[in-house]
Amino acid sequence: MLVAISSKGNSMECMMDPRFGRAEYFIIADTDTMEFEVLENAAAVAGGGAGITSGQLMIDKDVQAVITGNIGPNAMSVLAAANIEIYRGVSASVKENVEKLNKGLLEEISKTVPPHSGING
Repeated sequence: MLVAISSKGNSMECMMDPRFGRAEYFIIADTDTMEFEVLENAAAVAGGGAGITSGQLMIDKDVQAVITGNIGPNAMSVLAAANIEIYRGVSASVKENVEKLNKGLLEEISKTVPPHSGING
């Protein structure tokens, strides 16, 4: 399965970024092989619409799931419409979060944070 993890850096050893739309990077990893691709998130510095833009990027990259800390209502709507599962990651590396997902240890996110929560994060 392809999963996208919001990340503070450009490797599997970097910490997960608790923000989705304004995360610095996304690491797209294959949960079976642990092969990954790094994407710099251009929406991180956008004036508005970061969640929608980041959500569309997930659709464009054909991910089946997202691991992040928090997600806003616009991003959640985009991901839900594309049937992309959303999981709450833990304060750990991207790699550790993928391993926890594989073991069924991450909870699905069903509630969003208020709009624009990640702007000053």
